[in-house]
Amino acid sequence: MTDSHAGLRRMLPRDRTEPFRSASPLELLFDLVFVVAVSQASDSLHELVSDGHVGQGVLAYLMVFFAIWWAWMNFTWFASAFDTDDWAYRVLTIAQMGGVLVLAAGVHEAMAAYDFTLVTWGYVIMRFAMVTQWLRAAASDPGSRRTALFFAVGITIVQLLWLARLYLFDTMWQFVTFFMLVLAEIMVPVVAERQGRTAWHPHHIADRYGCFTLIVLGESVLASATAIFQARGQGTHALALVGLAAAGLVIVAGMWWLYFVREQGDYLAKIDRGFGFGYAHYVIFASAGAVSSGIGAAVDVATGHTALAASAASFVLTVPVTAFMLALWVIMLRPQVRRATSAIVIGLAVLVLVSAYLPAASIAATAALVAAAVLVVEVDARRHP
Repeated sequence: MTDSHAGLRRMLPRDRTEPFRSASPLELLFDLVFVVAVSQASDSLHELVSDGHVGQGVLAYLMVFFAIWWAWMNFTWFASAFDTDDWAYRVLTIAQMGGVLVLAAGVHEAMAAYDFTLVTWGYVIMRFAMVTQWLRAAASDPGSRRTALFFAVGITIVQLLWLARLYLFDTMWQFVTFFMLVLAEIMVPVVAERQGRTAWHPHHIADRYGCFTLIVLGESVLASATAIFQARGQGTHALALVGLAAAGLVIVAGMWWLYFVREQGDYLAKIDRGFGFGYAHYVIFASAGAVSSGIGAAVDVATGHTALAASAASFVLTVPVTAFMLALWVIMLRPQVRRATSAIVIGLAVLVLVSAYLPAASIAATAALVAAAVLVVEVDARRHP
């Protein structure tokens, strides 16, 4: 129903059985600004790692990536249940996009100096726009009112605490309270959904998560392309760089193949549970985004433009690839493949990590092992669809 005076629609729950539900043009536009944020995080991780600050880079990356992932995820699940696509919904979504750009502008300072001021403000802008959406849902649908109000109140309280953390605590306590507020953010949906489940659409959610997977994998494609660009005019390094680019492309293509080999929409509809799928994807997304830094570190080692030892650079690549494969198995493959296939995938993931102890052959070995995992799951999918 549309209000002819204001041009607004009632924000009623969408039909969970709606056929052919996929990402809308607005959602795809929304994703584009996250490309910027993910790119900033991946580039900053690469920079810190190449300068030899591996511990700082990894920790700061995981902290920043939480803000990126959590803001994207909360919008995605809300849109799956309540997307009205009227002018107010569009304006509030664009406001969230503005918050993402503010966040992206602060990523480098957050990771290089643990200055989370801009990241926090960008994040809070996004989240308060989300509060407005929940209040609209509460006003429009009596059946969803209690859940929507729990979301709105919970998000508001946590955002005020994020801002207080910036201005009331010193650096040490800002660091400690960061993880306390992460836990608070995670608990808001858990508590709110107990008041009544939102009408998220399983195939739509699977499609949206697939879109974000492509975003984070795209960073690694760019890293492989950069190796080819640098190969021009490099003389003795050219062949090595082309080999790195080829291996990097195989790794990224294999990760893509593993992610999309099984249809997840039907699986989500069958289990009818979203928290495990949604929350555990943090590991999949963060590790996929970090692979580009591993490829970049390998390029830096090959050209001599890094303070990082070759052995350490190998782990920068193999750790996120291993994490991606294991998380993917836990969330998406394990319930849908045979035990023998599971055992082989786990074994191959472990071998990826072990390959780091052979720095000269690590990236080639990783590419071969990921390709082997693809072959195994593809055979399983064909024999046991």
